[in-house]
Amino acid sequence: MAINILLTVHFLLLIIISLRVLARHNLSSPARLAWLVILFILPYIGVVIYWMFGEIHLGRNFEREHRQIINKLHQANPEVLGSDASLAAAIKPPYQAAFAYSANVTGFHTTLGNSAELMANAADTRARMITDFDAATDHIHVLYYIWLIDGMGIDTAQALIRAAKRGVTCRAMVDGMGSRKMIGSKIWQEMKAAGVQVSVALPISNLIKTLLFSRLDLRNHRKITVIDGKIGYCGSRNCADPEFQVKPKYAPWIDIMLRVEGPVVAQNQMLFASDWLIQNPETPLESFKYFSDSKPEGFAAQVFSDGPTQRQGATPQFLGALISQAQHTLIISTPYFVPDYSLVSILCATAYRGVDVTMIFPKKNDSFVVAATSHSYYWQLLEAGVKIYEYKPGLLHAKTLTIDGEISLIGSTNLDLRSFDLNYENNVLISDKALTADIMERQYQYITASDEVRREHVEQWSVPYKIWNNIVATMGPVL
Repeated sequence: MAINILLTVHFLLLIIISLRVLARHNLSSPARLAWLVILFILPYIGVVIYWMFGEIHLGRNFEREHRQIINKLHQANPEVLGSDASLAAAIKPPYQAAFAYSANVTGFHTTLGNSAELMANAADTRARMITDFDAATDHIHVLYYIWLIDGMGIDTAQALIRAAKRGVTCRAMVDGMGSRKMIGSKIWQEMKAAGVQVSVALPISNLIKTLLFSRLDLRNHRKITVIDGKIGYCGSRNCADPEFQVKPKYAPWIDIMLRVEGPVVAQNQMLFASDWLIQNPETPLESFKYFSDSKPEGFAAQVFSDGPTQRQGATPQFLGALISQAQHTLIISTPYFVPDYSLVSILCATAYRGVDVTMIFPKKNDSFVVAATSHSYYWQLLEAGVKIYEYKPGLLHAKTLTIDGEISLIGSTNLDLRSFDLNYENNVLISDKALTADIMERQYQYITASDEVRREHVEQWSVPYKIWNNIVATMGPVL
């Protein structure tokens, strides 16, 4: 009798979850297949995994409130958003589609009069940022996915404490999972005591509630730094040293950062405000200040951001539009390559039509699952003519994309399904030959320190290794 009841429950669970998977309109066919395979191979565990990680939601109230906050911010300060006129005036016709698509997703249009400087290395970023913090007169806003209690982490916290004590409004926000050690640390309490306003994005203080009504792995992966509304830092670096003490065996972590001035900083300010206000609704909208401070000789740029409460599929569609506009060269570096199939197809199509496509990955990845999935696509990319390089000296964490020496994309987004579907991300899309040349020079430095992967290398992989890569890649849609 007990066995019959268990079997009945077993089949009911499988049927209910399977029907849910099949009924969803926002799931790709490969993802549906992957979930059905997991459910039927690992029925009980599969049901639990689907309950915890199968659907992308933060709760209806959260999603509604976040949209309302964004709408209020846009309505209160429409000048921050930029305009279509700037797009037509400043962006060459071959590249306008990606800028237009980005604006359609985020509301952030092209701004003019921006300037940026590529930071030389981690030490340079640290020194310049702390100097800017110490010179701040009105406010400092920071949001980091990972904030470690190391040299960079302590220096940043102490600079915020100094600024708060001299009357500067300081707001510091971290992701609830990525910076969980910082949240419970002594230096976090010292910041609060000094008057720094601190907050946690997507907190996991109530683990049971998170597991039952949301997803534990929906995270705020953004890296935002805004000083006095005029200076911003954008790139791949968390608030952490290159030695990255949580995963030191892969060190150094190689990042890329821009120090930015101009109207695009105001867009990152608004993005920070949208994240801050969802957790701190009592903060007045007018307490966030925006300055255009444009330079006549500056370049065109706009923020591209995404997250699980925005349009599904926005990031791969944006990247597809951007990549498809390459005429001569396309160079990409990313630490995590777990793409959807449409992105792989666009990369291959771009190479097949004669564009010189180069991709740079870490030789040693901190995730064996990501490494296997990435390798499963090597043959297809190489066959299309894509050049693949694997960076040797450390974990290449820089997320860079350059097109034709004209267009650059720098920020927090990886070419993986987590960035596409699960994480809040922020990037800057730039049209400027000089800055793009600087970024390309950095990309070539990565290539110089890399091993090139050729088709004969992939052919030499053992059959078990190829099978393993393809098995893991098959599960890619649910990773």
